Amino acid sequence: MITILSGGTGSMKLVRGLSRIENSIAVILNVGDNVWKYGLYICPDIDTIFYGLSGLLGVSRGWGIRGDTFNFLDQIGELGLENWFRIGDRDLATHVIRTKLIRQGMTLTQVTEYFRSVYKLKAILIPISNDSIETRIVTSRGEMNIQEFWVKYKATPKVVGVVYKGAKNSRMTDRVMRLIRSSERIIIAPANPISSIGPMLAIPGVKNELAKVRKKVIAISPVQGKQAFSGPATKYMKALKLDTSPMGIAKYYSGIIGSIVISKEDRPYENKLMKLGLKVYLNDITMNSLHEECRLASFVTGIT
Repeated sequence: MITILSGGTGSMKLVRGLSRIENSIAVILNVGDNVWKYGLYICPDIDTIFYGLSGLLGVSRGWGIRGDTFNFLDQIGELGLENWFRIGDRDLATHVIRTKLIRQGMTLTQVTEYFRSVYKLKAILIPISNDSIETRIVTSRGEMNIQEFWVKYKATPKVVGVVYKGAKNSRMTDRVMRLIRSSERIIIAPANPISSIGPMLAIPGVKNELAKVRKKVIAISPVQGKQAFSGPATKYMKALKLDTSPMGIAKYYSGIIGSIVISKEDRPYENKLMKLGLKVYLNDITMNSLHEECRLASFVTGIT
């Protein structure tokens, strides 16, 4: 079993590639982006993985369902409510069903398994926790939910900190713990380290479990040179006084990874990373096509 710690868009590309070449993969899903909006429980990172693996994902946007319409949101606006958080009409069905099942008493793990079954996906998909964890961005305009920062304000405010509300009182599921302990390899996807992987690491016990098996934990860098591949990772890392480079990624994951895959363009960092006790692998880490997704997935699974 290969287990992937995942976030949204960048993670989805690797997960999709792995699903094409491996029979047994498990994906541990970020819940820090989850939010109640319009009376519905929305799980952006989880749904991106669902839609990506099922072939429904809106590729140009990187989220939601391909070719979706937004009549519901337009009508919300006509009725005088804020509608900056974009939910497509077909996408809406997912959130309505999830909200109904949760209100009937199902856990997020059970609801996620329901959707995995409906979409007939082979990969095991499991949220890191059934508890509520909210990633909040501390900015020059005050503290706000990550969706407000990223979608409403388009990541423009200055970031001074990141808070994982509820994380200290949450717990990873027993199934996640078993996966960490028993998997042959654990891959930290090239996700935003602060907003996608950070909420997982803030849960009590997760870092300790990863540290125990760090020799089999490999991270794929989400940066090339001084630039992140997507999203506001650069802003978050600077706010936490982390260098936006493979060195900053290695520092953030210090103690929980044994290996790191970096871009060939980042070769100058290789010796510095090795001095941290890491095995370092260089490769083309861009994933702009299904072929490139499978190529990187094959490279990572072939590392010995």
